[in-house]
Amino acid sequence: MRRVVVESPATVSEVLFGCSWQTTFERIEGRGSVIITDHNIDRIYGALFPKGVPVIAVKPGEESKSISTIEDIVSQMVSIGIDREGFVLGIGGGVVCDIAGFVASVYMRGVEFGFISTSLLSQVDASTGGKNGINVSGSKNVIGLFNQPRFVICDSAMLKTLPESEYFQGLSELLKAALIADRELLETIISLSGQLSSADLSPIDDLVFRAVEIKASVVTRDEREHGVRRILNFGHTFGHAAELCYNIPHGNAVAWGMLAAIKFSRSEGYLSGEDSETLAGLIESLNILPDKSIDVDRVADRIQYDKKRSGEGIHFVFLRSPGEAFTRLVSISDLALFLRSFKL
Repeated sequence: MRRVVVESPATVSEVLFGCSWQTTFERIEGRGSVIITDHNIDRIYGALFPKGVPVIAVKPGEESKSISTIEDIVSQMVSIGIDREGFVLGIGGGVVCDIAGFVASVYMRGVEFGFISTSLLSQVDASTGGKNGINVSGSKNVIGLFNQPRFVICDSAMLKTLPESEYFQGLSELLKAALIADRELLETIISLSGQLSSADLSPIDDLVFRAVEIKASVVTRDEREHGVRRILNFGHTFGHAAELCYNIPHGNAVAWGMLAAIKFSRSEGYLSGEDSETLAGLIESLNILPDKSIDVDRVADRIQYDKKRSGEGIHFVFLRSPGEAFTRLVSISDLALFLRSFKL
């Protein structure tokens, strides 16, 4: 078993690899616990959940990250009798982790929680770092808080039941980790691009472990995103806007956003032409871009609603070189101008 630790002033969170997801149940035995999952995960794995632990299943997808869903779950937890000594176990992908973490953080002013991460996207990114949020009025994660899970279990065996389309959502965030902080990991992804683009899971374990190490290091230094943690938003400013405009999957949107950010980095003189072409070609080869055309004018109009907005600007993430990211405050008008003048 391998372990990555995320330290914060309030908690120590551990991300575990190489252990069966079912061993997690030993951690919640003997306390009033509840499992939050979605209908797909419940259908596939529900028969293996521990007997006697109540299960609350939500509809899969971003629509469930809503105030009404939170209210419904909390009402059920009150009826079940979960008290302040209770424990919330989220079993699912990014949406379930967001919901379970948010509910646990606000229920009776906070109870402990942990995750069994079932998708590549959540193993690489969503389940680690302590961000828990829900959507309101078409804005992603506009209500949320920072609170670390006690543990995250990443069992690669669970990825075998993942639909191929969901695999590629996680591949985007895996690539992001390499692009912002680890040239060696990036070169490994390039060398394995043929296997990764065909959804071959054999090399995934080591890649996910390294990506989580990168994120844990960043989060430990800057849990609440006042500085270095902003680099984890690479591709997300343009990507989130495209996701909301077109209701496309998060990973596809981030891939498109990373492609735009690479070209912006080149146009601002940070990234060489050769590196820009190499990275753009890699993204295009990995089957992670949206399957529909994106109207850049529409996306440009949406950027002003980004939750990361700071006054009239956004701390945009650029690449100085492959594996080296930095942020610069860029006006929203300049971000929109770039999009409207560039063909992606």
